[in-house]
Amino acid sequence: MKSYYEALAQVTSLMALSLIGKVAVITGSSRGIGFAIAKEFAEINGATVIVCSRKQEQAARAVAQIKGKAFAAELDVTDNSRIQEFIQQILSQHKQIDILVNNAGYPFDKNIWYKKFHEVTDDELDRIIEVDLKGSVRLSRAVIPCMLQNTGNNANQNEGRGGVIINISSTPAITGHIEGAPYTIAKAANIALTKCIAREYGSSNIRAYSLALGNIATLATYGSMTDKDRSQAAQEPSMKRWGKPQEVAKVAACIASDNFSFATGNTIVIDGGTVLL
Repeated sequence: MKSYYEALAQVTSLMALSLIGKVAVITGSSRGIGFAIAKEFAEINGATVIVCSRKQEQAARAVAQIKGKAFAAELDVTDNSRIQEFIQQILSQHKQIDILVNNAGYPFDKNIWYKKFHEVTDDELDRIIEVDLKGSVRLSRAVIPCMLQNTGNNANQNEGRGGVIINISSTPAITGHIEGAPYTIAKAANIALTKCIAREYGSSNIRAYSLALGNIATLATYGSMTDKDRSQAAQEPSMKRWGKPQEVAKVAACIASDNFSFATGNTIVIDGGTVLL
């Protein structure tokens, strides 16, 4: 016979599985924040996760590190025809798409980041917008019809599953920044995209959120900085440290679940207390 504490632990574990039966597509999830979200969704919350990367082998390596229902997919968010094929493939295999996390982003490029705004070329701006903004637009546009089908033909539309779209943004999109103008512009537009989706599709139980991230310790950011720059960045938030990808992932899992069923269009700041709204 199970003890009280064993039974409590089992109940708590089951309660944590808040995404059982949900299919989640996560772009740019072979590493970094996207990988942490995929791992959190599949291992801790019971979702079926589609790990997306521009290279199939990178997605496959990520899936091999995830315990749970995870599948690898090659996806270039700048290729609209490939996106349509991808969506049909997922529907054929899994019948539904319940969650989309638009995490794919243009790689951090020091040559662009440290340029003054008036020095940024059209090509440099377009390269970042093509991935960070238009990639999110393309994927959202492609999955919304699937989420509308999730709603079904109920007299009360909100009785259907609908879906959740999470767009990854950044704190400079809220406050502005003296560097990285193209990235800031693209991430600010993602917040506007979130609001458009939330307004237009809320009656169909499709929810949308933006995660405005501060300094998160990934290879792309933390790994590209000097020790001095890392220390200075750690002093910016009131918590006096860098955030972890897993901390972002846990917030994403919470808002993707029904725990946020009456909230939509929100920009959730995850930065350790640098930007206080």
